[in-house]
Amino acid sequence: MSYWLMKSEPDECSIDDLAAAPRQSVPWFGVRNYQARNFMRDAMRVGDGVLFYHSSCAEPGVAGIAEVASAPYPDETQFDAASPYFDPKATRDQPRWLLVDVKLRRKTALLPLKRMRELPQLQSMLLLRPGNRLSITPVSDAEWRAVQALLG
Repeated sequence: MSYWLMKSEPDECSIDDLAAAPRQSVPWFGVRNYQARNFMRDAMRVGDGVLFYHSSCAEPGVAGIAEVASAPYPDETQFDAASPYFDPKATRDQPRWLLVDVKLRRKTALLPLKRMRELPQLQSMLLLRPGNRLSITPVSDAEWRAVQALLG
């Protein structure tokens, strides 16, 4: 099993939106970074653990635990000219962007980014490295265990 941190802006999809979704599952659409796409395409497996992270908000941080719930498949927003995620170079025969479904395991108390930065056991997290803006990053076994312990 692998572990991931997946960022979502709460006004687009919050942990509460995930909890309220049918089957508590949502497609992780709109990723337009090749490295993040490649994580979904090449490395993620059904059942992998996910730290559901609220970003670009007043208090960013881990808001819950989820899991990868599907194999990768084409992100439909790339084909929709009305979508902010439209990609005119994508075709149905050769989609450029993929996604996975993410399913809620549990909502947690927020683990704020500020608190994460203070913890020695999390200093190796890609999230905390200067300049890292990826929406999906791998999380090590040790980092996963440390966050789980903090969340209770």
